[in-house]
Amino acid sequence: MNDDLVDRLRLIRTPRIGPVTHKQLMLRFGSAADAISAIPDLARRGRGRPPKVPPPGEAMREIEAVQRLGGQHLVLGQGSYPRLLATLEDAPPVLSVKGNLDLLDKPAVAMVGARNASAAACRFARQLAGELGRAGQIVVSGLARGIDSAAHDGSLESGTIGVIAGGLDVVYPPQNEARQADIAERGLLVAEMPPGTEPRARHFPYRNRIIAGLSAGTVVVEAAPKSGSLITARLAGEMGREVMAVPGSPLDPRARGGNRLIKDGATLIENADDIIACLGPLDDRMERVAEDRAEAPSSVIEDDATSKTVEDLLGPVAVGVDEIVRQSGLPPAQVQLALLELDLADPLDRHAGGRVSLR
Repeated sequence: MNDDLVDRLRLIRTPRIGPVTHKQLMLRFGSAADAISAIPDLARRGRGRPPKVPPPGEAMREIEAVQRLGGQHLVLGQGSYPRLLATLEDAPPVLSVKGNLDLLDKPAVAMVGARNASAAACRFARQLAGELGRAGQIVVSGLARGIDSAAHDGSLESGTIGVIAGGLDVVYPPQNEARQADIAERGLLVAEMPPGTEPRARHFPYRNRIIAGLSAGTVVVEAAPKSGSLITARLAGEMGREVMAVPGSPLDPRARGGNRLIKDGATLIENADDIIACLGPLDDRMERVAEDRAEAPSSVIEDDATSKTVEDLLGPVAVGVDEIVRQSGLPPAQVQLALLELDLADPLDRHAGGRVSLR
């Protein structure tokens, strides 16, 4: 069995280690095995108890479970891991996938919307997804009811990617069992959580960032204000991807979220040609971002005074890491190491947009 994969899974399944911390540990120590060995000392420097790293057997059982399902793991920075997703600061360190991996090499568009969508909106989403597929685009969505299901149905023949909030073997909602099986057979299923994980409310924003991260742009078809679809659109915008929306009747509350996006600057979409015209040449730019973020930090020598300087600048209000660097006058690598120590000692919270705070 692949020892590196075992160690990477052990690292990401460790409490208090999320994707950002995982990436920082890998950049600093070069391997998951070395990062695991460094955790106790890092937590001690942060004046906390180190998190308990799962034993190798637990990671091996996860690998075997994915293989029994007919799937495999993709590792950030290796092999078939999707290039656009890899550019995210919080890209999943490990994904489990099942289906046609060739779809990850093709241009993709996310399509999301209301679970309780109108019949007209579902019909339009299905038609739009079919047109995108015939134009060579892969349609990415979240296997929810309503617009997600219509988008998958319309693009199943040409290629669709379903991103699951729970484990690869968990069907949610239950009525999508046949649809999920079809996508596994003719498209591609993607999951961040280990097999057997039942989706919880906190998992869906993580799933949404993968949907947006796999795609050059996100299209919203019917979405109420404060819906999960708008979270996906916001994340896409923060990633520098295109945000598009299909206008709807002002009399239908399900259209208010999409109409608001258009008012706020999203591109109005009436057909697949509008989407294709909107999508710019993101790949080269995203690849340069990925290369910049992959640079390993230089070696740093840190003392307790450095850690205290960083900690004193933190509080309950989230602040950007770049602001901490500016105010501390310390090299970015030293600030990142101090944040790693606090993260592993557990007083640190990480927020969207590269912001951090103390509990």
